[in-house]
Amino acid sequence: MKKLPDLEAWAIFAKVAQAGSFARAADELSLSQATVSKAIKRLETRMKAMLFHRTSRNMTLTQSGYAALERASRILEEGEAVEAEVTEQSNSLRGLIRVSAPMSFGISRLAPILPDFMQTNPDVELDVQFNDKQVDLVADRFDLALRIANLVDSSLLARRLCRVRILLVGSPAYFERHGRPRHPSDLARHKAMQYAYSRSGMTWHFHHKRHGAYTQTMLSNLSVNNAEALTPSLLAGLGVALQPEFLVWSDLQSGALETVMEGWEVEPIALHIVTPPGRSRPARVQALIEYLAKRFTQEPWARSAE
Repeated sequence: MKKLPDLEAWAIFAKVAQAGSFARAADELSLSQATVSKAIKRLETRMKAMLFHRTSRNMTLTQSGYAALERASRILEEGEAVEAEVTEQSNSLRGLIRVSAPMSFGISRLAPILPDFMQTNPDVELDVQFNDKQVDLVADRFDLALRIANLVDSSLLARRLCRVRILLVGSPAYFERHGRPRHPSDLARHKAMQYAYSRSGMTWHFHHKRHGAYTQTMLSNLSVNNAEALTPSLLAGLGVALQPEFLVWSDLQSGALETVMEGWEVEPIALHIVTPPGRSRPARVQALIEYLAKRFTQEPWARSAE
């Protein structure tokens, strides 16, 4: 199997040739003179050729050294350039940020606040992918993801921003026709609409501070893989649904939808910003995280993270 080129040693060789001595090269590279000497020795052993003529007074390139110098210098220059570019991008607000977000939340709540960030940071590029299925941040090379769930333990880093209530909602016209349920058992007589990725499925779990827990299995007349797609049918009075508060906030304020079963609650979920393992992240990514955290925690539907 062919071995990789010893790029570090070639970069050191170029620096020695430029500096004119092992000592000066070692000083410029912040390396020991022994490390520099070993790197040159590795190359000469591997190439089976001397790269420098050495005497007690001076050092000059051999013919093989001259032949290798131009390309070795490019290795050194490219290495310095790529490190400078990455460092500059890491410390400045420029470059690409890849973001994953749930479909409904991403379109209704994330997309509207992105223009302000983009106008403030014109050198940042955003690649935002909307998907209700959880992506692999590491394998798919995402810098961060928004997740609305009660997260299981993982190697990912999660910043909990706020609680999100899950509300039982329907239209006033629907409740006028079918009655307003007061207890979860009343839901057996109602038509339910369902978000397909809900972990509980059609088994709805409720809790009351005085009456404890109650589970009701529902029959569905509509199942969708995007919770926002339930809104037209809810507004049309075709049934009830459990919806995150951020999706129904405006309709609740206008009276187009109502909540029922006061005192009975579904376990809330939470909005998180999730990032790959490792504490170090580019400045542009950290800036977006702080921006999103500030904006989302100020939303009227956002509840305390505790």
